Amino acid sequence: MKEMCCHFRSIELCPKKVPIFQSLSDEEIIQIAKMTKHKRFHKGEALIHEGAKSDTLFIINRGRVKLSKLTLEGKEQILHLLTSGDFFCELHVFNHDELSNFSAYALTDTDICMLTKSDMDHIMKISPVICIKLLKTVTKRLAQTEKLAHNLATKDPEVRIAYLIIELCEKYGKENDEGIVVNLPITREEMANYVGVTRETVSRKLSRFEELGLIVSTGNKQILVKNVSTLRGMVTMDNL
Repeated sequence: MKEMCCHFRSIELCPKKVPIFQSLSDEEIIQIAKMTKHKRFHKGEALIHEGAKSDTLFIINRGRVKLSKLTLEGKEQILHLLTSGDFFCELHVFNHDELSNFSAYALTDTDICMLTKSDMDHIMKISPVICIKLLKTVTKRLAQTEKLAHNLATKDPEVRIAYLIIELCEKYGKENDEGIVVNLPITREEMANYVGVTRETVSRKLSRFEELGLIVSTGNKQILVKNVSTLRGMVTMDNL
């Protein structure tokens, strides 16, 4: 793990690429870049452990991160998949005594920008609108967690996996003439941990979706989603 300060040449790649900072002036962005520390984490490395205390906001400059926690049975439950421009541990900005209720792991070699609570206090004084944007992110993330909880409550594994594919499309998908290409950021085992089924069930249901013409697997790390509207319909019908 390598630590450094964000260099001037990285300003376009660090604070300015984060949605909550995009309303700031170039001068304010430069001020934030000077405050920012930068760490590189290798694939599989922990950024923070569940139950740890921290006063730092983590911003993903480059790479992918999963947030997860252990269930009572000791199994991993993935909560969120994050990518470049996303951030986490935002609750620590408001309360430095807050303990992390999840662990974070790098899914790829990942560059992280970090701002301490004192830095963020200063930034929010510069632009109070950032407080509102942070709160919007918190509420959006809570809504996603509620959707995940509802998804896990259903007994239908097809609905759970349809929900996951939709989320991957929204987060990582790129449209082309045939549908939406998704470079999968997680393994089959992690997909199973996300939706609370076995790895075998994930493989079986993905094969079933292929038979129905909904997706096409182009390897272990990529799928082409040909009919996302049908997948959305499966999830919507389960919510009725």
